Amino acid sequence: MIGRGAREPGRHRDGRPYTTVHRRLWDGPARAEAERLGQAWPAWLVLYSLGRRSFYAIATWPAPAPLMVTDDTAEGLEERMHDVETAFTWSDLPLVRPTVSPPQSRRGGTVPQASAAAPYHLRHPYRRAA
Repeated sequence: MIGRGAREPGRHRDGRPYTTVHRRLWDGPARAEAERLGQAWPAWLVLYSLGRRSFYAIATWPAPAPLMVTDDTAEGLEERMHDVETAFTWSDLPLVRPTVSPPQSRRGGTVPQASAAAPYHLRHPYRRAA
């Protein structure tokens, strides 16, 4: 094969098993800090982005629009989370879930729940009547 040497497959270096290859943990302290923030703030989902090298927090409580804050440091993210929690007004949320009206029939009345759930046909539409 082109580009293949005489090495054994599955080895990084000749004579060394795969398990001795050093595994790098990218941004381990930052990930640990994000996990600590997630435990300290249970109403938030805290993430760390390796690509952007920044912290993100997404609110897990019901809100009219998704709430997300970001910062480059864990301390800055914590301040932003605190600011959002103090500025959020619970009066924007509906207190009662809207009720669902029963289905209407074509004639204007309500449909009985048994027929609305599972309509029952006596004849198959493609079979001839005997």
